[in-house]
Amino acid sequence: MTARAWPLLLAVVAGCGSGSTGVPPLEDVARIDRVLGGLRPVIAIKGEPPLRWTLADRMTHYRVPGISIAVIDSGRIAWASGYDVKAAGGADSVTAETLFQAGSISKPTFALAVMRLVQDGKLDLDEDVNLKLTSWKVPENRFTAANKVTLRRILSHSAGLTVHGFPGYPVGAPVPTVPQILDGEQPANTGPVRVDTFPGAISRYSGGGTTVAMLLATDVTQIPFPALMRRMVLEPAGMKHSTYEQPLPAALAAAAASGHTSRGTIVPGRYHTYPEMAAAGLWTTAVDLAKLAIELQATYAGRSSKVIDPATFKAMLVPQKAGFGIGYHLQGSGPDLEFAHDGADEGFTALFLAFSERGQGLMVMTNGDGGALLIGEVIESVAAEYRWPADEQSERTVVPVEATTLAEIAGDYQIDFGGAEPVVVSVTVEDGKLYLEAKAGPFRRDRLLADSDSTFFGRESGHPVQFDRAKGRVVGITMGGSLRGRKIVPR
Repeated sequence: MTARAWPLLLAVVAGCGSGSTGVPPLEDVARIDRVLGGLRPVIAIKGEPPLRWTLADRMTHYRVPGISIAVIDSGRIAWASGYDVKAAGGADSVTAETLFQAGSISKPTFALAVMRLVQDGKLDLDEDVNLKLTSWKVPENRFTAANKVTLRRILSHSAGLTVHGFPGYPVGAPVPTVPQILDGEQPANTGPVRVDTFPGAISRYSGGGTTVAMLLATDVTQIPFPALMRRMVLEPAGMKHSTYEQPLPAALAAAAASGHTSRGTIVPGRYHTYPEMAAAGLWTTAVDLAKLAIELQATYAGRSSKVIDPATFKAMLVPQKAGFGIGYHLQGSGPDLEFAHDGADEGFTALFLAFSERGQGLMVMTNGDGGALLIGEVIESVAAEYRWPADEQSERTVVPVEATTLAEIAGDYQIDFGGAEPVVVSVTVEDGKLYLEAKAGPFRRDRLLADSDSTFFGRESGHPVQFDRAKGRVVGITMGGSLRGRKIVPR
């Protein structure tokens, strides 16, 4: 992070996603100031004074060199801004049109293309995907004998498929074909994508499943994936700066931010390549994501069908399994229905969040692995300023925990991701306080506060953490309600 002062706005875009630049009205400037100076944790502690931070302070805290933000209000881009730099130690400023890797925001954006193919009669949402896959097939087993892998299940993360996510490939490393990825064959760096539980039975996030759907889309259309996405989603939505091309074309490299580790160092080669394009390959901007959100809000209202028909999009926002619709994570209902997705690639974190009827939303893109918690604090500030209904800061009561209980909880826990490399998280006690930190992976150091002797939450993240017991001993951990791991017992 540079020590230089940065201007309030490095880029401002106003007017319903039109892309015109200009100076915002004084009222908007005041609101921007309050947002940038009002970051706060997702959890307020009962009896403690409220915490407030500036964006600059928290970027330094999380070692995030650059961030791009676009706020939607009244059905238009109220403001869009870039802050600080594309690369640590550099002077090239982030703007609202700087390219970032969007990570898993790639998935719901791809789901729009799938639904367009369904709408056009080229795919069936509830048909066995193997009926139209030609270049590879989902291996059949006892789990698929009665219940099949379908697009509906894949896009709602309930198809029973493995491989949570993908780490990407460093610059210069061999890049596998899609069938090699799906079979876990070299040079793929993740395990094979397989059905290991009954399709439709449980909700389990699977980037592997999205990759199966990507192959199905290209098998059926015979169109290269980046061109297919450009034709079906990016161009109709006006996302002129976005691409699914992997690796990023050299002509676009100057417009792109560099990814950074949680320590703030630049990812070797600047960023990774993601042949799993539908799951993690979208390069985009905060403004382009805002344009997509505004187009989808107009579609929901029946005023547009540039990407897909209103009825088709409304079907995507019907809950399927554990908070997921088709592609998007859903929260709230009626006019307060929120469709969203976050994203993380090596060195990048991002957010897409929009309300179906309120004409509001927020897009955030960062070039740091530490950006996830920063984004959560930005959400809280924007939600408070623009009076969002579903993202108000919650208040919690903390209970004391005996030192002997903390000592029992302390230790290393291995989290498995269904085919991807496991992550070890370390839980330690320091000066009577409990902390959780990943030795490698996505979980930043966070203090754990107690609801009870076994249930906790992250002070900064707000994520629930439960320590599981068997025969009176702590044997495992459950994080965020779904990620489970076992305690590693020293030999």
